[in-house]
Amino acid sequence: MPSLLYELPLQRINGERGTLYPFQNQVLLIVNVASKCGLTPQYEGLEKLYRSYRDRGFSILGFPANDFGAQEPGTEEEIQAFCSTTYDVSFPMFSKIVVTGEERHPLYSWLIHAQPVTEGRNVMEERLRSFKREPTPAPEVVWNFEKFLIGRGGQVLRRFAPSTAPDAPELVAAIEAAL
Repeated sequence: MPSLLYELPLQRINGERGTLYPFQNQVLLIVNVASKCGLTPQYEGLEKLYRSYRDRGFSILGFPANDFGAQEPGTEEEIQAFCSTTYDVSFPMFSKIVVTGEERHPLYSWLIHAQPVTEGRNVMEERLRSFKREPTPAPEVVWNFEKFLIGRGGQVLRRFAPSTAPDAPELVAAIEAAL
């Protein structure tokens, strides 16, 4: 029985409507992204990770969100242009969504319910507080660039804090194990 994950209605950044059904036999890394965040340079590492493993059935799916510090204020066209020209992003990008609170997109409600614990959350919370930012309460997404690793069957395998770099050994090992 396919996971509900693949049935949720979504929109690609180019306006095309669909679901995640085309990705159902792949290992996925779902990431909420932002263009004006201190972590935005992670786009470079995410693209490198995507290019390293895409031929083995791996995709990164980027979901722009303006939930944290209004760090993704642009339109879909502006976000797409920024990602393309600044970081040469080729992994699939989706339309801007809400990832926290009452207006949270059903995708993120499903992800958070499936894996309420964020590995490394305490480190990210301390970092945010050092910048005078109050973290969201668990199990909410803590900030931009939180990462959900999804297995080929649609199950959430791991959830990594935003401070986990795309080349972090624990993330790379988890991806390789899932492949």
